[in-house]
Amino acid sequence: MSEPDFTTLRQRMLAEIAAKTIFSTAYLGKAALDARVMKALAEVPRHEFVPFELRPFAYVDTPLPIGFGKTISQPFIVAVMTDLLDVQPTDRVLEIGTGLGYQSAVLGGGERRVWPVGAVSETVTLSAHGCTLLRTAGETRRHCGWAPATGRGRRRGPPCDHRSRRNA
Repeated sequence: MSEPDFTTLRQRMLAEIAAKTIFSTAYLGKAALDARVMKALAEVPRHEFVPFELRPFAYVDTPLPIGFGKTISQPFIVAVMTDLLDVQPTDRVLEIGTGLGYQSAVLGGGERRVWPVGAVSETVTLSAHGCTLLRTAGETRRHCGWAPATGRGRRRGPPCDHRSRRNA
């Protein structure tokens, strides 16, 4: 598939997320997600965060397997979690259980810094690859301090304004 194909699929994904948000108004307490969240979803190439053979399905609103018994969250859930965090442009976020980094990339909009931590060393390596892809695409605003959760702790780390934790 080509980049224009992925762009078209990403636009459809955004329309589906907007529709699901309207249908979920009673649960979410709002009929639309923050424009910054929708902008981040429009900019982050989800197909770069899934295994190559699943790229044609990257913008389907469903979790996808990423290997090691893990999945990448469905886009609607990523959108809702990001919106509910209400992260401001200069906030710092610690994300635990980062998988391949899609949620971290979405969280990393504006001047925001995201410190993702993953427990599976293979996904940490692949997450770093996703970060490299974003950097080469001109996305320099995302902090990519990928670190495995080794249990040894960090000598120095960010004081975080928000924490996003998912089942790793």
